[in-house]
Amino acid sequence: KLIRDDRQYDVVLLLNTSQWFFLLANTISASVCDCTVLQELAELLEEEKLATVPLLVFANKQDLMTAAPASELAESLRLHTIRDRMWQVQACSALTAEGIQDGMTWVCRNIKFRKKP
Repeated sequence: KLIRDDRQYDVVLLLNTSQWFFLLANTISASVCDCTVLQELAELLEEEKLATVPLLVFANKQDLMTAAPASELAESLRLHTIRDRMWQVQACSALTAEGIQDGMTWVCRNIKFRKKP
């Protein structure tokens, strides 16, 4: 499901009831992560069907010099405030496939530790 598409971010959401992915094609500083992205994420975190489901955020386009580091993106998305589920920001490049396997490995390892509501 494509949630947002603009010059700054392409946000793609892939989800089911056992895991979900928030893919950010970030090509600008994460410090300007806009309110729309934050609002979309907040709404998804409130979804009953996704309660306690681990969250993986792929910080894409890390092959570009203009990409925000994963740690900066995590701070901008305020992920440190999430207490009801495990989460991870994985730096990646869809172009080179770097980081994709690491993200999927994290999901496989952590899905069994899904917090119970």
